[in-house]
Amino acid sequence: MNQIEEIGIADFDKVDVRVGTILSAKPNKRSRNPSYVLQIDFGPEIGVKNSSAQITAVYAEEDLIGKQVLCCINLAPLYIGSVKSEVRILGTESEQGIVLLVPEFEVKNGDHVT
Repeated sequence: MNQIEEIGIADFDKVDVRVGTILSAKPNKRSRNPSYVLQIDFGPEIGVKNSSAQITAVYAEEDLIGKQVLCCINLAPLYIGSVKSEVRILGTESEQGIVLLVPEFEVKNGDHVT
C-alpha cells in the first residue's frame, strides 16, 4: 500500500483548480511517452494555457475538442519535450489509462473548483 502524505488545510487551499475547455489537441512529438499538447481556454481572466497530457491510450485527438476538464492552474510550468506545460490536467490512473476528470454539467470556463 502506498504511503499517503498528509497536508494541512492551508496547503490544500493553495491549490487552484479551475474548469477549462480544450480548444485543440495534437501529438507531443518530443515527449518520451505518447502524449498530446492541449490548448485549454480558462476564460478571459486566465486565458488560454498549454498542457501536455499522457492520455493517448484513452482519447483520440478529435474526441478532446470542446471537452471541459479540471486543471490545477498554479503549479510552476514544466517542460515536457519542447512544450511548456502551464497547467496540470486532472485525471485518474485507471486500468485503461488516464481518464480525465470532467464536470457533470457544462460550466463557465475559469470556474473555481471547491
